[in-house]
Amino acid sequence: MEAPATSTSTTSVGTRYGLITGLISVIISFGLNITHLEQSPAKWLTLVVMVAGIMLGQQAFKKLNGAFMSYGQGLGVGMVVAGVSAVLSAAFSYIYVTFIDPEMTARLLDKARADMEAQGKMSDAQIDQAMHWTEMFVQGPALVAIALVGGIVMGLLISLITAAIFKNPRPEFE
Repeated sequence: MEAPATSTSTTSVGTRYGLITGLISVIISFGLNITHLEQSPAKWLTLVVMVAGIMLGQQAFKKLNGAFMSYGQGLGVGMVVAGVSAVLSAAFSYIYVTFIDPEMTARLLDKARADMEAQGKMSDAQIDQAMHWTEMFVQGPALVAIALVGGIVMGLLISLITAAIFKNPRPEFE
């Protein structure tokens, strides 16, 4: 009689890959921020890193479990990766905007105002009101909440897709 393959937890694999994904995302974000390219198309590189981190985490989990992974396990690994990565990214964003580069908020707001004025679809009063709301969301606790929720929702969407692709459930009658 064969001993069953050892099983590993989705949390341990997800945490490991979440830390790696989060650190890489923080390094990319830091590079974009210090070069003032935070609004360039290069910002999507962090999304590519999250997709790769979730996929690699699911593949590692599958490999550690004898090439088997249920859809739920794949989703679990992906969500842990996304959660850990989102926490690291949110913490970095808060620290960067609050302590390292407090002028970043002003740059973002100036660009947002210039974009609204260039479109010419809003009155000055509407632009002022939009800027008031925008300012509330790009600093402090709101920034952290948006970064966390955004990272987790994006991770959920990615995990739903990749878990369906990589799943290989263990046969019921083995």
